[in-house]
Amino acid sequence: MIADAHSEDDAYGAEHPDTLDARSDTARWTGEAGDAATARDLFAALLPVRERVSGREHPAALTTRHNVAYWTGRAGDAAAARDQYAALLPVQERVLGRDQPNTLTTRHNLAYWTGQAGDVAAARDQYAALLPVQERVLGREHPNTLTTRHNLAYWTEVTELSHNRA
Repeated sequence: MIADAHSEDDAYGAEHPDTLDARSDTARWTGEAGDAATARDLFAALLPVRERVSGREHPAALTTRHNVAYWTGRAGDAAAARDQYAALLPVQERVLGRDQPNTLTTRHNLAYWTGQAGDVAAARDQYAALLPVQERVLGREHPNTLTTRHNLAYWTEVTELSHNRA
């Protein structure tokens, strides 16, 4: 594997940024190939190395934290994914900025996994708060804004259905 070759090569080493990028790529494509649990585990193993080499608040470390949360959810643990995104969001807002696209993606994913974890009203409310920010920052017709608008409609309907059943 490329990551192994990079880590064994004297020109790179196990903690060289290119080696860490190769490990990240391996984890991502493992997940994309259908093995979400292994992708989560690969990203989780990469995270402490990223944090040690680059710093806990370096964009690469924040991206790795995001990927751990994403693949945790995809592996079936919606509540853990929600909690991981909830812990990541304030760090991204402080380090990257509240309107930075990666921060907006984390807000979107926090809302998604909040809904998947069973809190449909909170998911709806988080999407409702996110939509005007995305419209301002990304534009009304940006694909991410349109996805948020769709998800707001979905979670609004789910919330209304759950209220009607009660």
